[in-house]
Amino acid sequence: PGQKEINDGLISLSSKTGAKIIATNDVHYCLPQDAEAQDILVSVQTGSKMDEENRLTMKEANLSLRSAEEMLALFPDNPEAIANTQEIADKVNIEIRFGEWIFPVMEIPRNETYDSRLKKITYAGIAGRGLKLTKELEERIEYELKIIKEKGFSPYFLVVADLIDYAHSKNIFTTVRGSVAGSIVTYLTKITNVNPLEYNLPFERFLNPERPSAPDIDMDFADNRRDEVIQYAKEKYGQDHVAQIGTFGTMMARAAVRDVARALNYPYAVGDKIAKLIPFGSQGFPMTIEEALRITPELKEIYEKEKDVKTIINHAQKLEGCARHISVHAAGVVIAPKPLWEYVPLQLDPKGGKIITQYDMHAVDELGLLKFDFLGIRNLAILEDAVHLVKKFRNIEIDIEKIPLDDKKTFELLERGETVGLFQLNGEGMTHYLKELRPSRIQDINAMVALYRPGPIESIPTYIERK
Repeated sequence: PGQKEINDGLISLSSKTGAKIIATNDVHYCLPQDAEAQDILVSVQTGSKMDEENRLTMKEANLSLRSAEEMLALFPDNPEAIANTQEIADKVNIEIRFGEWIFPVMEIPRNETYDSRLKKITYAGIAGRGLKLTKELEERIEYELKIIKEKGFSPYFLVVADLIDYAHSKNIFTTVRGSVAGSIVTYLTKITNVNPLEYNLPFERFLNPERPSAPDIDMDFADNRRDEVIQYAKEKYGQDHVAQIGTFGTMMARAAVRDVARALNYPYAVGDKIAKLIPFGSQGFPMTIEEALRITPELKEIYEKEKDVKTIINHAQKLEGCARHISVHAAGVVIAPKPLWEYVPLQLDPKGGKIITQYDMHAVDELGLLKFDFLGIRNLAILEDAVHLVKKFRNIEIDIEKIPLDDKKTFELLERGETVGLFQLNGEGMTHYLKELRPSRIQDINAMVALYRPGPIESIPTYIERK
């Protein structure tokens, strides 16, 4: 309502002011025949039924991607309004470059490079870790630094070391886990706290010279203080240079079927029956409706025989994979050398108002913006509280980085199965195996964490027998 009057007013303003006028169309889908699917999607997103009278709907309008000919037919008296859209298109010049990494700008002394700076603080860390420069240690350091330099990743390591150093300086409990523990450079720069030479950990598991993949360092922080570290990054590298990564919740096969059935006002049992015939996919390979119809004879049979089932599945296939909502990635943060809008589209987090990227982590990675993982871990907050309480009530200072790894009482605790709240060692299955294993050294715990995952879990009983 009122659109024609508004258009006439805009045309009048254009003739008075000389400002060019543009005709365009609100686009919600590509083809006119997608209108019904989009209407169902709106119904799903607003939690309404299709047959409700006053629900939000756009079905009266053609919101498809119209051709130039169709647009000219709509505005026969204003062909210049269509031509002006081409003028805008000609002025837009977006060049998205792939194949090179984009690092934050790290301040270093004027006479140094990122590579020389990383080398300097690595060698300075030998004394800080209470080590001596042996031939074995020097060879490992030089080998790792060579690969890091060749891949151009020195600035990434310097930024991570700086973030971890800040956390330590503010007594924010932090740790780093994963394959990065195989690096002596990260150990000496205080990123990690495990000497890989002591545990025979390979560097190549973390950074392989044969693979082009970027380093991936998971930084864990006490969950009640994680935002302090993100705020530090914003203050150091620029408020508009740092953002958390957006992630999209998409409509998967089963959910799409249930949502469509509910929007079309079918009884819950109808959608549920169809959805349960769709098998689960594997991690990284989600099940699609098309694949489910191919491999599930019962689903194919009711699809071909029952009209209602066919209607639901056909609409669900159109909505399958659509972004249902955007939220904030649990850990991912990007830090850029220039304002982030020069690399990625940005938006406000719908829930909290913080700025997030509109590209997900995979697209951010494709652009070459390295993802920094800031994970909030509740167990670290609990440990931080425990250390404070021991100081308060016993007046004993505990350095969490220097606890003994051969403490007899700790291993007895694990043997009794008292694992509630222990990160990666709790849960019914793991506790059962720990009681059988009766661990007596840190390597036993390392082995259990490594084995307790799909595939090698079958070897745990054999490992326990040999122990």
